[in-house]
Amino acid sequence: MARLNLKVIEERVSPLAGRDSYDREFIFNLLLAYGKPQSSITRLRNGDLNVAADPVSEVAQKKVVYFKETDGDALAVLEGLKKSPDVVRFSTRFVIVTDYVELVAYDTKIDETIGFPIREIDQHFTFFLPWAGMEKAQYVAEAHADVKAAERMGKLFDELLNANPDLLEQPHGRHALNLFFTRLLFCYFAEDTGIFAENQFTNAVGSHTLDDGSDTAEFLTDLFTALDTAQAADKPRHLAAFPYVNGRLFTMSPDHVVPRFTKKARLELIEAGKLIWREINPDIFGSMFQAIVTPGTRSDLGQHYTSVPNILKTIEPLFLDALKDQFNAARDSVKKLEALLERVSAIKVFDPACGSGNFLVIAYKELRKLEHAILERLAELDDKHRVLFAESKINIENFYGIEIDDFAVEVAILSLWIAKHQMNAEFKEKFNVSIPLIPLKETGQIKQGNATRVDWNNVCPNDGGEIYLIGNPPYVGSSMQTKEQKAEFNAVFGSRPFSKSLDYITLWFIKGSDYIKGTRAQLAFVTTNSVAQGEHVSLMFPTIFNMGLEIGFAYTSFKWENNAKRNAGVTVAVIGLRNESKEPKFIFTDDLKIAANNINGYLSDGADVVVSTRAKPLSGLPAMTKGSQATDGGNLMLDSVEYHQVVSNSPEAARYIKPILGSSEFINGEERYCLWVEPEEFVKASTIPELEARFKRVAAMRSNSRKVATQKLSRVPYRFGEVRFRPTDSIIVPSVSSERREYIPIGYLGPDTVVSNLAYAVYDAKPWVFALLTSRMHMSWTRAVGGQLKTDFRYSNTIVYNNFPVPPLSDAMKEKLTEAALPVLDVREYHCEKALAELYDPDKMPDDLREAHAAVDAMVDSIYSKKPYESDEQRLSDLFAMYERMTAEEAAKAPAKKSRKAAK
Repeated sequence: MARLNLKVIEERVSPLAGRDSYDREFIFNLLLAYGKPQSSITRLRNGDLNVAADPVSEVAQKKVVYFKETDGDALAVLEGLKKSPDVVRFSTRFVIVTDYVELVAYDTKIDETIGFPIREIDQHFTFFLPWAGMEKAQYVAEAHADVKAAERMGKLFDELLNANPDLLEQPHGRHALNLFFTRLLFCYFAEDTGIFAENQFTNAVGSHTLDDGSDTAEFLTDLFTALDTAQAADKPRHLAAFPYVNGRLFTMSPDHVVPRFTKKARLELIEAGKLIWREINPDIFGSMFQAIVTPGTRSDLGQHYTSVPNILKTIEPLFLDALKDQFNAARDSVKKLEALLERVSAIKVFDPACGSGNFLVIAYKELRKLEHAILERLAELDDKHRVLFAESKINIENFYGIEIDDFAVEVAILSLWIAKHQMNAEFKEKFNVSIPLIPLKETGQIKQGNATRVDWNNVCPNDGGEIYLIGNPPYVGSSMQTKEQKAEFNAVFGSRPFSKSLDYITLWFIKGSDYIKGTRAQLAFVTTNSVAQGEHVSLMFPTIFNMGLEIGFAYTSFKWENNAKRNAGVTVAVIGLRNESKEPKFIFTDDLKIAANNINGYLSDGADVVVSTRAKPLSGLPAMTKGSQATDGGNLMLDSVEYHQVVSNSPEAARYIKPILGSSEFINGEERYCLWVEPEEFVKASTIPELEARFKRVAAMRSNSRKVATQKLSRVPYRFGEVRFRPTDSIIVPSVSSERREYIPIGYLGPDTVVSNLAYAVYDAKPWVFALLTSRMHMSWTRAVGGQLKTDFRYSNTIVYNNFPVPPLSDAMKEKLTEAALPVLDVREYHCEKALAELYDPDKMPDDLREAHAAVDAMVDSIYSKKPYESDEQRLSDLFAMYERMTAEEAAKAPAKKSRKAAK
């Protein structure tokens, strides 16, 4: 289901504005305007999906909205709802309260409230864009404080390197500097959040050190020692007011030296303390801070930080949603709520590629929020629970990680401590009970090491408890892996066979599968979507499925964007693995959650089939071949300028020249030509000087080749090395196309145009074949089985086209397909001044072209199903079912054919 764009949403919200009166229908119409399915709204309206506590005056849908009518102060009612356990319980995105004159709304993800006259809803429509899958720019702004702080620390880091040029040459110099910055981060945060006295650290540096910085290192060494000293009497008098921290953070050793300071470095240290550190998000700052001190990554400050909504795509379907469902079911039972509290307290979360710990931080915070909601409800049900809130049962010692970078390990532990303090502050706000962070009781379970070499059970023992593996392991394609990374495959796979073409992230999936096999543990990793496409499916998933594991849920391809200063992203999927189970399975795509019978390696609802290369089409389609390959050193090719020069000088040469198109030329509207000479024309063509010179250069180039086959081609220098061209109408299919496009721009060419080896061709082509190939059905298949080149679609005749399942087509249906296909070509011709790259840009695609494609989609869909499809995942489910059936029938016929041949 295609997402609505900003303009369309604005147009759909506009009719809701400026009305004389409003009623309960307002919320249903508003949800429809943002693309929520009509069927869901109907069920919400009639009460089937309404989970509100008071369905008379409230409308609530899980993960979407909690809407309440009121006659009182709307803002006061909203504040009450914001603190309600129901908001946590139903993972509500927006809380809305209105008296139908004024409207106030709260976005739970970005902690933002807005209010306005309800008649002006059109002026504030962007606030609710997340309903349409568009996260707001305001959310990215949440990272500004973090970026500013990281940049300030970066200046201090650079100045300290200048002042200590020999530090990094020392055996433990890098580690010492990294640890020093970790301590600074804690001190800045502590003095801004009540752990220390307000501005205690920064004021002490400014008051007790000289302006030139000469004694700053000595002072900080004494301070860190004091922070690791339990009794105030044992500390220097001027540092006695600083508390005892413990937790090994400030334990001094010969390796933990404080660097020398200059006047400028001391000033940077004090200036950094003036920032508002309580606004720092530990899940964001850790990644940014790591970039500051890691060589070569400063320019990518925060680039690899993962946004909270994206992390939730991993942890919600893995365990958080089920816990909230249990909370919902136990809502009126003290005993069940107490049991849930015990369950939550025992959960272990393990990230075996944890970086600076942002996945663990978010998982910890979400479990603490759930714990708070449970405690609030217990207090409502039973007075005895009002006096039992002395401490959280969720211990950061239950959050495990492996990280190869030792500094990131320290930052991850620190980030968890900071997250704990923030959640303790929320605990105090809700229950008026203070849980002091220090002295730190936990030392952290984040271990330094190479996760591919470390025994994961030594880090987080899998003792049969409830353990969830999460994370975003590294992606490194097979051709980019180092020798050391290649060697790690042997360590992980052991005696099991494996392909050298596997992505590096495969090692985490295999080790994770070994770890959870036969236990209650489950995992969910973020991965490049290429592991679930093309050849990689057959290389990785059979090993996993043969262990008795299954995919419990999957998010299909989406942009894994971040909250960095430069918001960059890659296209990824989320794959959840578990032992085979009768529990429901779900595929998430766009805004849809789709139940699945089985999720295969292509992340589709279908059997665990593997699509391999095939020499001929499975469905009786006409043959598709690779285009013709010149092997000419460029001498048989002409660009537009060369073509016109040759024809101007020798008009008779025109008969030996044809247009030639590869993927780039076809999509971008570029002119390119080639010499195309039949054997009987070679002698006459050679009388044209320009052509003769080109033929000689071709012969020389081929003669000098190391390949014997190419050397033989020097005898026919006028001819392409591989000739597949036929003088008929043809369909051209680009071998590579941008992933942004909803459709690969496929063309219909006349009999005089050559298709190069950088595209595929169907000769003697019929328009009904064009209709099949330009359909959404075929695009769904291509996305799933075709694989990618970087992030672009990579087409293949032997994998995509030859395996594409098509039902038997009657002549009448072929005629209908032809009638649907021709308007696509007509509309393109109407917009002939634009290249296909522009016509198929999803932001610029003309409405008439989109409508023409929609007609093709509807016609092709009708071949496969009597009911309209709601998503590409449903299309894929039917395609894989048909593929499985057709290949089974083919296999059954094969022995019969062999038997008949043997009998003859």
